[in-house]
Amino acid sequence: MDDRTPVLIGAGQFTYRGEPQASPAPTQLLKIAALGAAQDAGLAERDLAAIDSLAVVGFTVDAPGGGRATPHSANPPLSLARALGATPAWSVYSHMGGNSPQQLINVLCERVSRGETGLGLVVGCEFLGSATKRLTKGLGFDDWAEDQSLPAPERIGDHRPGATPYEARHGLGRPINTYPLLENALRARDGRSIADHQQRLGELFAPFTEVAARNRDAWFPIARTAEELITVTNRNRMVGFPYTKYLNAIMDVDQSAGVLVASLAMARELGVPEDRLVYLHGCADAADLWYPLDRQNFHSSPAMRLTGARALEMAGIGLDQIGIIDLYSCFPVAVEIGAEELGLALDDPRGLTVTGGLPYAGGPGNNYAMHSIAVMMQRLRAARDDYGLVTANGWFLTKQSTGIYSCRPPKAPFEREDPAIIQRQIDALPHPVVTESPQGRAVIETYTVVHGREGYLMGIVVGRDEADRRFVAHTPTDPAVLASLEAVESVGRTGTVGPAPEGQRNLFVPD
Repeated sequence: MDDRTPVLIGAGQFTYRGEPQASPAPTQLLKIAALGAAQDAGLAERDLAAIDSLAVVGFTVDAPGGGRATPHSANPPLSLARALGATPAWSVYSHMGGNSPQQLINVLCERVSRGETGLGLVVGCEFLGSATKRLTKGLGFDDWAEDQSLPAPERIGDHRPGATPYEARHGLGRPINTYPLLENALRARDGRSIADHQQRLGELFAPFTEVAARNRDAWFPIARTAEELITVTNRNRMVGFPYTKYLNAIMDVDQSAGVLVASLAMARELGVPEDRLVYLHGCADAADLWYPLDRQNFHSSPAMRLTGARALEMAGIGLDQIGIIDLYSCFPVAVEIGAEELGLALDDPRGLTVTGGLPYAGGPGNNYAMHSIAVMMQRLRAARDDYGLVTANGWFLTKQSTGIYSCRPPKAPFEREDPAIIQRQIDALPHPVVTESPQGRAVIETYTVVHGREGYLMGIVVGRDEADRRFVAHTPTDPAVLASLEAVESVGRTGTVGPAPEGQRNLFVPD
């Protein structure tokens, strides 16, 4: 192999379950994961000073409109580099998106193959669990003090928000509202009854909970039955129909994970044992038509399909040669569509998660896939002839990044395809005309009912007007209307749409 062959040499994970007033600060969480990765590679802390490339996954609190007054570094990569005694020539901080860990590893491996990086670290964390508790309990953040005078970091990734202002006004900027729209569209396409589809959701995610129960780093290491997952109770309320709380990704966690990437020459120079080496054999990145209302439909993902096919092609293998799988699992529909686009059965005997998934292993903001990759490395080291598949998803099935890993040495040089090649295919897809001011008769294309802790909040409808233009609207807040949307299949239901009385939103009144 070429000395510049990129190789993953170590991975570290950390989950903090202690009292919030003693929780590690964000930079500490990152450092703990970095030290864990070094230890996993057989390196000492001092070896991390040799890091010449550093990528930190963006914190959720730095998302546009993040809104939580949580102190943290003004430049997370620089603060971490100082804590490690490193002076990387290249350091970046990602924009928002759960695809970021895999995308950053793809980019870093490309840099290694070009001779631009010798030793790199990709790392991220989430601290909303302790931060929220500190805020609500008035505990303060003196021990989280960070230098606010640092220059702004270089950003990497796509900075666009996940929804347009029009979509956001109607609630489509929140994953807990938007993913249910996709789920209901998928159910209607397949012609399943609401009851049958709910059972399918429980049966899909019950095995995920069993994996989480065996994962020492899981946030909720509790096995649950399908019935427990889908039955509405005081502890498992409905959030966005058809998803109960137990089917939602949990972001209020305290978790970190990181991966060390090196050139083969650097790995050997550092003395990393050969049995620690894991290679990225295939990868790809792309985004679906960006904003939700622009999608061709709400039950497919061309980006998932094309990035999966490209990663397999780059690796030179077929799907049947994959032995270990982790599909991004923020909500059931992400797994359902991901499996369909890749050609996997939902009951594939290989399983569809190595961690337990975001609702159970934990959904640390944009960094979940880093935990997937860390566990994948462990699994592959124990099954050295296997290939492992990891998918990572950002926003609302928007941004997709795929990686294929193995301990087998690659047979060809690492050559990452320019993501623009796939992106041009996706951007050329036809899509509906969107109207922000629909008026008159219309039909529901998909919908959800949003619940608060005390009950119904609102209904959201994506529909088509008589000119077949797509729109988004709210429904009346009448409990009878909202209950009817959950009682019978309402995709295809007719009604009337127009401006809501307050003028900021559209209102769809179903027949």
